[in-house]
Amino acid sequence: MRQLHFPGYRFRTKSIENSTHIFDPIRKKFFLLQPEEWVRQHVLQFLIQTHHYPVSLIAVEKHIRVAQTDKRFDVVVYKPDGSIFLLIECKAPEVPITQEVFDQAARYNLSAQADWLMLTNGLTHVYYSIDYVTKKCKFVPEIPAFSP
Repeated sequence: MRQLHFPGYRFRTKSIENSTHIFDPIRKKFFLLQPEEWVRQHVLQFLIQTHHYPVSLIAVEKHIRVAQTDKRFDVVVYKPDGSIFLLIECKAPEVPITQEVFDQAARYNLSAQADWLMLTNGLTHVYYSIDYVTKKCKFVPEIPAFSP
């Protein structure tokens, strides 16, 4: 798999029927190693190892309801009180982070009301916080580290 713009993390992999699978520490099972899954697993390690978010506050492929339709976010990080702190949308490295990706995440967040969003294809990372009082988002260079 392609080198991504994340620190060098170690991953558990195994071969199943001539295909490589990678272990997901949140879902606690192996998944077929495809480009978007490679990005998602880097994001999980980024959250756990680099930003020290507890595994217990992270969900993968979380379904949310948007305008009577079920949508799925790749990664959701909760606050200790159960509200949503961070939503993360992962794309494969060959998929650019465009205005369309930003708009998709913003639409999904109408229901979730997360404080932060992260969009990544593993090569480009976009982070922004949302102020619901002023109804503005602020692009920032990094998401905050976990703070209980």
